[in-house]
Amino acid sequence: MSNQPQKESGKHQDGVIYAPWERRFRKVLTPFDEFVHGQTTSGLLLMGSAVVALIMANSFFYETYSHILHTLVGLNIGEWKLEMSLHHWVNDALMALFFFLVGMELKREIMVGELSDLKKAALPIIAAIGGMIVPALLFFSFNQEGDASRGWGIPMATDIAFAVGALVLLGNKVPKTLVTFLVALAIVDDLGAVLVIALFYTKELIPMWIGIAALFVGMLMLFNTIGIRKLTPYFLVAVLLWYALLQSGVHATIAGVLGAFSVPARPKYDPGLFASRLKELMEKFKTGLDSGKNILTNNQLQAVVQSLETDVNYVQTPLQSLEHHWHVPVAFFVIPIFALFNAGVPLQFESWHAVLTNPIVLGVSVGLVVGKFIGIVGACWIFLKLGLTQLPTGVKFSQLAGVALLAGIGFTMSIFVAELAYASTHPNFLVMAKVGILSASVLAGILGYVWLWFVSKQAT
Repeated sequence: MSNQPQKESGKHQDGVIYAPWERRFRKVLTPFDEFVHGQTTSGLLLMGSAVVALIMANSFFYETYSHILHTLVGLNIGEWKLEMSLHHWVNDALMALFFFLVGMELKREIMVGELSDLKKAALPIIAAIGGMIVPALLFFSFNQEGDASRGWGIPMATDIAFAVGALVLLGNKVPKTLVTFLVALAIVDDLGAVLVIALFYTKELIPMWIGIAALFVGMLMLFNTIGIRKLTPYFLVAVLLWYALLQSGVHATIAGVLGAFSVPARPKYDPGLFASRLKELMEKFKTGLDSGKNILTNNQLQAVVQSLETDVNYVQTPLQSLEHHWHVPVAFFVIPIFALFNAGVPLQFESWHAVLTNPIVLGVSVGLVVGKFIGIVGACWIFLKLGLTQLPTGVKFSQLAGVALLAGIGFTMSIFVAELAYASTHPNFLVMAKVGILSASVLAGILGYVWLWFVSKQAT
């Protein structure tokens, strides 16, 4: 009887003090599980932010919304001044943090993840390449002339948060290896988008600033080579790199990827040394417990805990530690803010028929929904038939086709490329591109989910 209240309240069971909402987080997640959970949460927040942006852009809040987007914010130090609209700060500065996370994910995947083994990586790499080339060609077939053709890169990208979130909603109906395949495909897709942005969506290049940026990249690599693990020097040089790229004509967000690739991927302690240190510290901790003091007044316990924290940091690589810590701010702040500032499309058109038959809308929507499907399925089918690769364990080709549909959700990166292609020269083209992106992403998500649900139901 004496244990009943304790059991009901759940506050001290197993020696752990829980807040009422903490029990659901007790499960130990692998890094991949944590990544997928983060992408799913990000997708839900992204959807909510996009809906809010659309409401604000199509209601009496429009003037306020537009005013916020174009509000100038500047930094001044003496005679030096950097001033941009809030919209540009979000797209050029805040999104550099998103690309920093993308860069760390790429580096980890290439070093130890799905892309580290060429045999395993072959299928998602081929799928991603097919899923980039065909959509770009389809877009270009609708927009062969003039400035509208600059948007060929828009339907090449897959939004990893939305796509993974939609797939995870199916739960146990799809094998985990299918989720892994989609994540690997989307990461290769992100790499392709980064290269496209760096090579084709640049302003007039200024050699002096490119040289300065190259110098900062060299400094970051030098820090890595000589074994600097403190993150402050990397951060300071990365900020200078961002500014140099901003002035150079290369899009400044590329600084995020370059900075990520310089983050050390070697731990200071190997697992064996950490295990021996952990054993030693636990003995000291047990000795300190005998004093019966509260940890607030027990100096020995405090010292042991601080040493343990240091050792835990030493057994992790800065790369995995930073990636873990950056998922939350990027998923819960950066991406939703980007959606809020970029998804607000005025939808009061005189003729929806004219909009839906607009070459840019058709190029983007057909590229994302049809192009992604044909490119991914076609490339995989060819390489599987030639025996150059194989399906992931437990995955059927029909399920892979469903993933090809989900890959047509191009929200975040597609909008980002559309901004680069049209924002400064043709705002009306940008509106058409966003209409195509939003409509195609919704359609691709619904088609992919229904396809996979139907295929999974047939298999049971």
